[in-house]
Amino acid sequence: MIFDARRPVLITGGAGFIGANLAHRLLSDGQPVLVYDNLSRTGVADNLAWLRERHGAHMEVQVADVRDSLLLRRAVKRSCRVFHMAAQVAVTTSLSDPIQDFEVNARGTLNLLEAIRAVPEPPPLLYTSSGKIYGALAGLELDNTEGRYLPKNPQARAAGVAESHPLDFHSPYGCSKGAADQYVLDYARMYQLPAVVFRLGSVYGPHQRGTEDQGWVAHFLLRALRGEPITIYGDGRQVRDVLHVDDLIEAMCRAQVKLARVAGRAFNVGGGVDNALSLRDLLDVIRRLHGSVPEVRFGPWRLADQRYYVADIAALVEAAGWRPRISAEQGVRELYDSMRETFGERRGPVRTVHAPAQVAARS
Repeated sequence: MIFDARRPVLITGGAGFIGANLAHRLLSDGQPVLVYDNLSRTGVADNLAWLRERHGAHMEVQVADVRDSLLLRRAVKRSCRVFHMAAQVAVTTSLSDPIQDFEVNARGTLNLLEAIRAVPEPPPLLYTSSGKIYGALAGLELDNTEGRYLPKNPQARAAGVAESHPLDFHSPYGCSKGAADQYVLDYARMYQLPAVVFRLGSVYGPHQRGTEDQGWVAHFLLRALRGEPITIYGDGRQVRDVLHVDDLIEAMCRAQVKLARVAGRAFNVGGGVDNALSLRDLLDVIRRLHGSVPEVRFGPWRLADQRYYVADIAALVEAAGWRPRISAEQGVRELYDSMRETFGERRGPVRTVHAPAQVAARS
């Protein structure tokens, strides 16, 4: 998809998991791309090397931070569109260093908005927010049924969490992403910037380096391949809708094409109810793929963890004509095969440790 063959698309955080996959899609279509990334996260240098190997002649790289307003302004001034993905991405990290979390997520986004506002013809902006800004989803009563949490409300169970659900910022991460989310929407309203917000849930796919703090699907698969134990915080009945990164990128591209219909709006973007998995469900998928699961340990619930978050994607389906194509089963299988080739496979002793009584009792 070529937006402007003369000027690059700016992707902040362009060497990260989602950014690298988006850059690959655009570059493959012939669109010049400017990757703007400080390369601070583990694995992003490898992603950048992968992009350079395939698209070096058509890709520019600016090793810089979104907290550097001067360099950011220069990058924006040259760009035809902006995808803003640079972020501090973990709740746990925000709890240990809330100031850095704010500076990157909130102030960095404000720097970008000011850079866009300074351009005579502001480039369209797509900002990747988070479903975490809904907090613990107060008022969404849950049943514990069939080994997973599900809403008692029939409409919420059938469709998921809609954009009309009240925002409730939990954790410094929730506050910083929520502030950035609202700033983008307000700049669209006050300054008529052509901007749209995507509130993401659990995105997974190639070039993701999952950890305990972020990217749980890739983290579980990597642990299984390495024969290392998996720690579940809580009881494992937490439910998330998983979205393959290729489907997310298709949604982003369609939103740009349908900009007149989506500008100034926020959309919950995920796999929807058809691609909802509990943590225990993913362990069952791993057992089918891998033949076994590694040792599973249980720890206490973590602060700000949502027992249920599934995105109601109806608004984006209606506005952009998009819906996920890759099922959770297919996408996880493809990611498992890819990771097995990349990281190898080690099979160690397998032992499943069931949730202790005091943890299970809280479900």
